[in-house]
Amino acid sequence: MRILIAEDDTTIADGLTQSLRHSGYAVDCARTGSEADAALTAGQYDLVILDLGLPKLNGFEVLKRLRSRQSKVPVLILTALDAVSDRVRGLDLGADDYLAKPFALSELEARVRALTRRSPAGASTVLQHGELSYDQVNRVAELKGVPLELSAREMGLLEILLRRAGRVVSKDRLVEHMCEWGEEVSTNAIEVYMHRLRKKLENSEVSIVTVRGLGYRLEKIRGA
Repeated sequence: MRILIAEDDTTIADGLTQSLRHSGYAVDCARTGSEADAALTAGQYDLVILDLGLPKLNGFEVLKRLRSRQSKVPVLILTALDAVSDRVRGLDLGADDYLAKPFALSELEARVRALTRRSPAGASTVLQHGELSYDQVNRVAELKGVPLELSAREMGLLEILLRRAGRVVSKDRLVEHMCEWGEEVSTNAIEVYMHRLRKKLENSEVSIVTVRGLGYRLEKIRGA
């Protein structure tokens, strides 16, 4: 999953980024409201951690613009503004949760897990395709009920393929999903990770098919 942190406090932003990356998330960090708005306009995220006191464009305006584009991405407001009126305004503008500074990192991580496990219409947070399953909250993949040992990169690839099972996912889309700003992930690297992932799915009813010139597709093997 990909998270955008919009926070101008370097200490907080760096701490959150390090912690969430350690948990296996791809994380981008915007230092101003205008940077956050541009990132949310151009890219796709699974969660936004949004400070209200951002320079250039405050968090309220970033949130208002985000919801005006009909985006349903979960938003966790993180701010030193702990007045009831600020909390109410943020929630009314479409925020999903609220955490005031100072905060315990363990609580923020728990709120991130809670928000990322929510899904439309109460749908399951476990992605399933034949014998293959992936728990998006606990970040555990299983094949035939047996946990798979996957690197963070392999886990990221598996997640996006499962989300679009049966459909072709381009290499460019895979790179966008897995990498962060300032990070280089080449299409050749994607091929290497795909090879490793394929090896771990051997002797099962699911397979990663290369669609030449287009990308990859996760599908069930006929007759398996």
